[in-house]
Parts: sequence; C-alpha cells; structure tokens
Amino acid sequence: MGIRVTTIFGGVSQKRQEDALQRGVDIVVAAPGRLDDLMRQGVVSLDSVEITVLDEADHMADMGFLPVVTRILNATPKRGQRLLFSATLDGGVDGVVKKYLHSPVLHSVDSAESPVPQLTHHVFDVAGKAEKDAVIEALASGTDRRIFFTRMKHQAKKLAKQLTARGIPAVELQGNLSQNARDRNLAEFVSGEAKVLVATDVAARGVHVDGVTLVVHIDPPVEHKAYLHRSGRTARAGNEGDVVTIVLPEQRGEMKQLLRAAKIRVTPQQVTATDRAVVSLIGDVADRVDPKVTERKRAEAQAAQQRANGQAPAGQGKSQGANAKRKRSRGGRGRSNATQGAAPQGQRGGQAPRGGQAADHQQPRTQQQGQRRGGRRAQSPAGAPRQR
Repeated sequence: MGIRVTTIFGGVSQKRQEDALQRGVDIVVAAPGRLDDLMRQGVVSLDSVEITVLDEADHMADMGFLPVVTRILNATPKRGQRLLFSATLDGGVDGVVKKYLHSPVLHSVDSAESPVPQLTHHVFDVAGKAEKDAVIEALASGTDRRIFFTRMKHQAKKLAKQLTARGIPAVELQGNLSQNARDRNLAEFVSGEAKVLVATDVAARGVHVDGVTLVVHIDPPVEHKAYLHRSGRTARAGNEGDVVTIVLPEQRGEMKQLLRAAKIRVTPQQVTATDRAVVSLIGDVADRVDPKVTERKRAEAQAAQQRANGQAPAGQGKSQGANAKRKRSRGGRGRSNATQGAAPQGQRGGQAPRGGQAADHQQPRTQQQGQRRGGRRAQSPAGAPRQR
C-alpha cells in the first residue's frame, strides 16, 4: 500500500526518529514522553494530523502522563477524528473524553471486573520468606512460559538474576532498562531461551506473548486494577491459564481487600514448595542451564544488536576523547621519549644517580613541567631552596 510507518519512543537515540520524520510518514506510533520532547525541540509538528488514537488511556492517567497527553492533543487540529481506548472511563480519563471527544460513539466490551472463564485464581499463603522463595523457584522451574510480577524495579532485577544463577534462565522487564535491553529480553522470552519473565507493571499492559500459562504475583499488587491487568497476560484468545498470588502472613489482610475489590472468589491455601497445589502448576520440569552458558549467549545477542544498530560492541570501540586521539597519533605511547627521557637501568625517572648531581637528560622534563604549571609555582635557581 506504500504507507510509511515509524515509531517514536524514549530510551534510544532520537537521530533515526528525526530522519524518519524528515522523510515524511503517514502513521506515527509514539510514546507520549518522547513525542512531547520532539515537539518542544521543533522536530515534529502535529498541525496536519487527521486521526489521533489514544491507547491505554487509563494506564497513562494512573502513571501521571495525562498532562503530556493533553499537550499532544492540544497540538492536533480540533476538526480531526479522535479515538480513545481504555479499560475504564473513570478518573482522569473521563476528563479527556469530555474535553477532546465531541458527541462520541461508545463501544464497550466486557468490563474489567468480568470473570474470564478460562482463568483460574490461586492464593498461596506461606509461613515466611524461606518458604516463599522455595515456592517461587518451584513455580519458575517448568517448561512453559510464565510471568512473575514484582512491585519494585529492583525486585525484578534481583529475582531474574537469582533464578538465572540457579539454572532457570529468566529475564527482567522494568522501567530502568534501556529500550535495547527491553528488546533483547523480550526476544529471549519469546524465543523460549528464557522461560521466565520477571516484570513490574510495565508489562501488565500492552505486552502479548503467546503461550504464557502462568502468572505469579510474588506480592499482592497495590490495587485491584493492577491485579486484573497483570492476570490478563495469561488465558488469552480462549486459552486456559492460572494466576497465583503468594502471600506472607502480614499481607493476608490486604489480599482479602484486593480480592473483594476485584470481585474474585478464591479460598487461600497454606502451601510449601512440595505441596500438590504447587506441583500441579509446574508441569514438566525444565532442565537446568549453566548460568555461564546463559550469560555468554546474552553477550552474543547484545553484540549482534549493537552491530545491527551500527555501534561497536563493548570493548571494540575507540574513545574519541582528545587524550585518546593524541595517544593513537603517537602509536599508543603517552609522552614522547624525547620529552620524557629514559632513566638508566635500576634508576627511576627524576632520581639523581648515587653520589652525583641530577642527570642532564632530566632537565628538559623539569622545564616542561614548569611551563605547564603556567607560573603557579616559581622556578627556583639551582641550589636555592624553593619558596612555598
């Protein structure tokens, strides 16, 4: 059809995005933060936009992006068509609808609270941290794809490393990763090299991977909407799936409130890693993988990605600093021999020979040092004490 499409998002250099915009595009798929940044720089104008689509509007409202979204919508022509997709129409989303959608036609599917018949919920009560860690490792050990959700970014990073070190290749997906790192991790998960994705709410929406049979909340989410969106990563397109929430004793009260708000009825079970309720969700157990093999493959994938992006792989690039350029021009040496002078064997530079005066070949270096200091310290006459 000859339709030109480009993507605009942060975490990567904007140069390629600028080049694509300058060549002209028909469809732009953009993250609001980077698009707003390019607008402020004068790189892009939205004066000619005919159709504006806002997806995941409620999620953007929850994350505080609505001020950026409204700036973008204000920059589009009022006469254009606008479409909005959202799981809910409450809170800030309702304000966007009233301000920017005039006489809108509402299309509605099942509400967020509607039960998914193919989805089975489990609440596993554990006695303490040691029992919790054992249950997490057991649930991660199967051959099917599974997603583990954490509240904090550092938790996702830590758990992915721990599982990988135990022979269960796991990748993280959280907000501190660069876009290139996110792409590599998702590719590893999609390919099946890693069976476990450990994620924050970054992956709760908009990420679809076929074959995810299990979602595990290693802690109860903060609110019921997050629980529902996270859980929706499994049992998709008519497939079956299970959702597990692991609950410590001090978290049981908040878990009851969360289930009540989500309108989900499930009876908590006290479990250990070897109980039938846990083992039945593992399925076939995958062979353990040497962590060194996993890290080597990841380093190779990173190097391939860097080459594809026109970058030198780590350790193969050249510094462009002035000092590095001077050294390369001298064949890798620092100060030239004529300036530095060579000290006799067994004698360090700048040290006088035994029983005599300082060697003559040291004098040019001393004069050069005095010149470089720019007169900050006066040069003392020979034999005179230095003034401080």
